[in-house]
Amino acid sequence: MNAENDDQEKFAVTVTADSASGDDGTTEWKLGSRAPGFIRKSSLLHLGWQVGIFVVGLAVIGAGVAMLVLPGPGWLVIFGGMAIWATEFAWAQIVLRWTRRKVTEAAQRALDPEVRRRNIILTTAGLVIVMTLAGIYLWKFGVVVPWKIKQ
Repeated sequence: MNAENDDQEKFAVTVTADSASGDDGTTEWKLGSRAPGFIRKSSLLHLGWQVGIFVVGLAVIGAGVAMLVLPGPGWLVIFGGMAIWATEFAWAQIVLRWTRRKVTEAAQRALDPEVRRRNIILTTAGLVIVMTLAGIYLWKFGVVVPWKIKQ
């Protein structure tokens, strides 16, 4: 599950908070388990805690994957499962930070006026092409309801 050692407590990652709040401050977040101290003291209890967190996170991610094809907020639930895993596993914290950084960068790019203008032009051109093709199809074949199709 999580190959922990005593050296893991030494590592900390500095994450800038300027994208969310606009200030230039930094926040220190330690990688690794956020389990309560009494659980971390007992290796057997800590292993059980990790297994429990893994199973709960896996269930949430499984529900999110199912929601990708079923109605529901699939990606949001998958990221929620990753957040559950990130409370215990360093690899999940790293993946979640990378994902958060990429989503923030994409949001900033999407707000760029040039990109917005290009996206509006491409969307309009795509809609014109689709509507033209649909009009040609309807002009040539007309609208035939399925229950009146002659075999």
